Amino acid sequence: MKKIFFGLLIFSGFFSDAQIIRKYSNEFLNIGAGARGLAMGGAVISNQNDVYSPMWNPAGLIGIDRDWQGAAMHAEYFESIAKYDYLAFAKPLDNNGGVFAISIVRLGVDNILNTTQLIDTEGNIDYDKITSFSQSDYAALLSYAFRPGSHRISVGVNAKMVYRNVGKFASGYGFGFDLGVLYNADNGLNYGAILRDATTTVNFWTVNQDELSAVVNGEEFNPAPKDKMEITMPKLNLGISKNFEINRDLELLPEAGLNVDFAKTAAVISTDFASITPYAGAELKFQDMIFVRVGVNRFQNITDIESLKRKVSFQPSAGIGIKYQGLTLDYAITNSGIGGSNFYSNFFSLKLDMGDFRN
Repeated sequence: MKKIFFGLLIFSGFFSDAQIIRKYSNEFLNIGAGARGLAMGGAVISNQNDVYSPMWNPAGLIGIDRDWQGAAMHAEYFESIAKYDYLAFAKPLDNNGGVFAISIVRLGVDNILNTTQLIDTEGNIDYDKITSFSQSDYAALLSYAFRPGSHRISVGVNAKMVYRNVGKFASGYGFGFDLGVLYNADNGLNYGAILRDATTTVNFWTVNQDELSAVVNGEEFNPAPKDKMEITMPKLNLGISKNFEINRDLELLPEAGLNVDFAKTAAVISTDFASITPYAGAELKFQDMIFVRVGVNRFQNITDIESLKRKVSFQPSAGIGIKYQGLTLDYAITNSGIGGSNFYSNFFSLKLDMGDFRN
């Protein structure tokens, strides 16, 4: 039943009157990657400096200054209905001091029941005609980071190529850019910002009307156009952090910041021009080997179904990590943040740093 529900949500997007600009287009690219950042509630905009940086702030790639890094992550959402994977590789370029990276992202729901042929034109039910399909979102990110002169400033850019597929019903291709910047001040404060979809990200969809027409079993309807364009508006993430040395073995790295959507949403601060959501997180490090992390994000105004009262929901998160030489294993757990939901997601990520192995 859960996968039928997911399928109905997918179909409803095509039957609705298509608007070119959508609030949550390509939202899978805003999840982030790496259990470290997810455990901290995304509070890594100003302090992520490794192969996971393209998903948070590509300017952080400049922290890779010795040898290549590789990363992999796997997570499952909503009791394993949706699966999320990330692979990445990053390497400094010797000729100019910049860092290049390539990342692959997939979010998919597999084995969704297709009941479009379940009932024929005469009203007869044939369960043998139930099939299944997958809904998958893919993205490839080509990233580059460099210092434009000052050693305190780094700039990074993502070139994004997106492919989205809804079984035989529809598919879409898209492209766009992210722009990030980091500034390390004299007083130890780190400032970070990323403008996602800086030039807007455009998706071109092709809809299979023959397949979709069966959903209504021959009744008249207003079919979706064969081709349509979807635009993802820019989003701005801002963060500030500072590392504190508690003693010889312990360090604390907190970050706080704001996520800004240029659209009216359910955020705690929302206008027709922009919606603003705060976030915060922290990492406690022991001897650069053991890490404990917490975070909170996605503050939203929601209405309780039973009492009809408005309240604020949020998404808490936590995690741990362990590092040995050049190998780092991280774990994070978060819930959906929807009204105290009991849906928890587990994230596991692995990072290989050849610079640490060879030194």
